[in-house]
Amino acid sequence: MTDRPVQLTTSGPPETILEPEPDEVLAALDAALGEPEPDRRAAVAAVVADHPRFLDGWARLGQLGRDDIERYAAFRVGYHRGLDRLRASGWRGSGYVRWAHDTNRGFLRALHGLAVAAATIGETDEQERCELFLRQLDPTWPPADLD
Repeated sequence: MTDRPVQLTTSGPPETILEPEPDEVLAALDAALGEPEPDRRAAVAAVVADHPRFLDGWARLGQLGRDDIERYAAFRVGYHRGLDRLRASGWRGSGYVRWAHDTNRGFLRALHGLAVAAATIGETDEQERCELFLRQLDPTWPPADLD
C-alpha cells in the first residue's frame, strides 16, 4: 500500500489512483498486443496467467474474447479484481476513479467492457448498473480516447 492512495479534494469526493503496474508487465502486454492477429489472444492470455492481478490484461483479454461469454467472463474478472485493488488503495466504495489517470484505465476498461458484454447477452440490469457506476467514478465518462 502507498502513502497517498486516496487524494482528498475540497471540491468533491476523494479520488483514488491505482498504483502503476511494473514496467515488465506493461511491456509484456504491449508485446502480446503486438502479436499477429491469430496469436494475439493467446499471448495476452499468457500475460494474464503470469500476472492474474493485472487489470488491463483482463480488460484486453475481454476485448479479444472468442465469443460473448468469454468476453463477459474476462471483463467480469477484471472488474472484480479491480474492486479488490481499489479497496487496497484506500477506496471505500465511493469517490472518483478517473480515466485521466493511466493507472486507472485497466479497471475502467474492464467495467466498460462488462457493460457492453452484459448488453450483448441480455443482462440489461447489469449493463445499466455498470454504466451508472462508470459515470459515478468519472463524471466525464465516456472519455474521447476510449478504445
